[in-house]
Amino acid sequence: MSDFAPTGLLQNPHTQSILASTSLRRLRIYPQARAMLNTSKSVILDCGDGHQLLGEYSAQGKRSKGLITLIHGWEGHSQSSYMLSAGGTLFNAGYDIFRLNLRDHGPSHHLNRELFNSARIEEVLGAIQTIHKTYPQQWQFLAGFSLGGNFALRIAAKAKEAGIHLQQTIGICPVVDPAKTMNALETGWWVYHKYFVNKWQKSLKKKIRYYPELGYKDELLKLKTLREMNNYFVPNHTPFPCAEDYFEAYNITGDALNSLSSATHIIATQDDPIILAEDFSRLPSNNEFLHIETKQYGGHCGFIKNYQLDSWLDGRLVELINLTRFPSGHPSNPPQP
Repeated sequence: MSDFAPTGLLQNPHTQSILASTSLRRLRIYPQARAMLNTSKSVILDCGDGHQLLGEYSAQGKRSKGLITLIHGWEGHSQSSYMLSAGGTLFNAGYDIFRLNLRDHGPSHHLNRELFNSARIEEVLGAIQTIHKTYPQQWQFLAGFSLGGNFALRIAAKAKEAGIHLQQTIGICPVVDPAKTMNALETGWWVYHKYFVNKWQKSLKKKIRYYPELGYKDELLKLKTLREMNNYFVPNHTPFPCAEDYFEAYNITGDALNSLSSATHIIATQDDPIILAEDFSRLPSNNEFLHIETKQYGGHCGFIKNYQLDSWLDGRLVELINLTRFPSGHPSNPPQP
């Protein structure tokens, strides 16, 4: 296992969480992501029941080692720094990459009338089914960041029932208990709360320009906090009567992951200011398919290993996926799935 041992200011969780998405980081990322971006094409996926999701597909051609689908976090998108960083590294390691946008993320607000909510697992399952059918590979992998990690883990738990064959699923700092995560955003460092309020409001303003009949334009101007926004949008624009019921719908503690049927790996940190480390103790400890790797440092989806802003996580993802394909360490004799 690769070790992650940042020094100095890089041991600060806020430094890690913020650096991962800065403009300087993007400048560092683009050279390694260039090959992936040069082959990238936008794809609109039919997810069933009239729902559509947008993604970007980058193909190796005949030399591909397999397909890795990546899912971003809340209010991120397929062009987020961490998606480009991980995707570019994995593409350079020989894998096809599909970067999936969740509903109303990236330039996809026009595709579906109803608003995004985190309980919409069926359309993401439909997207994965369509991706695998359209781009068939012997080796199929799934990875997600933060809320995307939560989606990825729920998909892995439903994969067998849905006829989805995954060799491995990786959740990076996944949301485990949504109610606790929302409370951490509300009561923690104000920068995170302000960031997500601004991002969510911007997304909602974009959405209502396409669908003014949703009718929340004037109400949105009055909502200043995540709590106020949840208390308005959950009962009015989801099937749930209150925020508490909504959060419980995508909570993955208890028996939610008991149905895992393929290798599943979580990478988390002890100092995450958004996803509390204690939440991972509430995941099943006796599931043969689930492994939880916790690092002392890294913040929320940070994992910046040096002052050149290189990512430890990207190399770890390559390591984990290659190990699944070649557990004996001999690529010339890969096992059959």
